[in-house]
Amino acid sequence: MDGKVQHNRRWWIAIGAVALLVLLFVPGIGPKEESQASGKPQVLTTFTVVADMVREVAGDRVDVNSITKPGAEIHGYEPTPGDLRRAAAADLVIQNGMNLESWFEQFIDDARAPSVSLTDGVKAIPIAGESEYAGKPNPHAWMSVENALIYVDNIQKALTDLDPAGTETFAANAKRYKSQLAQIGEDAKVAFKPLPANRRALVSCEGAFSYLARDYGLTEQYLWPVNAEAEGTPQQIAKSVDFVKDRDVPAVFCESTVSNKAQLQVAQEAGAEFGGVLYVDSLSKKGGPVPSYLELLRKDTETIVKGLTGDQSK
Repeated sequence: MDGKVQHNRRWWIAIGAVALLVLLFVPGIGPKEESQASGKPQVLTTFTVVADMVREVAGDRVDVNSITKPGAEIHGYEPTPGDLRRAAAADLVIQNGMNLESWFEQFIDDARAPSVSLTDGVKAIPIAGESEYAGKPNPHAWMSVENALIYVDNIQKALTDLDPAGTETFAANAKRYKSQLAQIGEDAKVAFKPLPANRRALVSCEGAFSYLARDYGLTEQYLWPVNAEAEGTPQQIAKSVDFVKDRDVPAVFCESTVSNKAQLQVAQEAGAEFGGVLYVDSLSKKGGPVPSYLELLRKDTETIVKGLTGDQSK
């Protein structure tokens, strides 16, 4: 067993022990206290994007919370004893799947809570390149509206199984929400359609846009495949610089949950603009630029199109 595995095992043992002590000896926060307080089923999601999608379908019949907070990075997240306590209190835990939450399997085993994955039924795009992630499913499937419709179907089924009395409510909410998503997808197609061939390229920090690029006919280039391994090495930077120069790409982008330092270097060396911040792994707080998943999709489309058309004034 290598040092990293030993460290992770010791870490989980410690977390489990602390969580058990909290559950056993701290009054008023036992596993079912939260659900008893509201009288509603408790659903816990792994990150804010999924939480927002679940709330849209659940309406006011279910209490929905996210393990991670707005602005947090999901890939390398380390659950806390409080997270385990909330999972133990939950009637259902919802994850993205496709190895996005690398910590999730051990977490859910320790929490002993039922769980579902929203990427069931999604056709995965393999991660390209030569990294340790090559060939594995790209987990950022929610960045495609087509996939988001599958997510909504999975959410509707999970909530219906959890709360059969809410079947009609969940069906109506899912239908409305899917209509909104479909309209955003159509608007994005219209926005991306005029881009000329050399500008149909999306250069980002993380390889989080494979599904979006597929949907709208863009070529994807990134510094690193997954934020958990974010580096910005000289080799990664040089590869992106060459790509931008060869295709005369006008702008490059970076995600909100990581440093844009390496991408700013790419822009400078390639003679391109930094087109702005894209949102993928997390929503913003209320009042921020992307307080909902629908706003995330709209904002990213707007930012990408502005950057690639060279029009930053709109």
